[in-house]
Amino acid sequence: MRHRGQGALEYLFMLAAVLILVTMAIRVIMSSVHDLNSAVSNYTEEVRKQILEDL
Repeated sequence: MRHRGQGALEYLFMLAAVLILVTMAIRVIMSSVHDLNSAVSNYTEEVRKQILEDL
């Protein structure tokens, strides 16, 4: 009985570690997407200004 409980506890710790890693990966990806979106938005705004100045 004790071995079964120990195995379940180890499984829960591994599951928690995987969830933490997945959460960290998602946060990094979301941050990168946000930064990329901001950079593209700034670039398009500058291009739009240049086009309007040239007209």
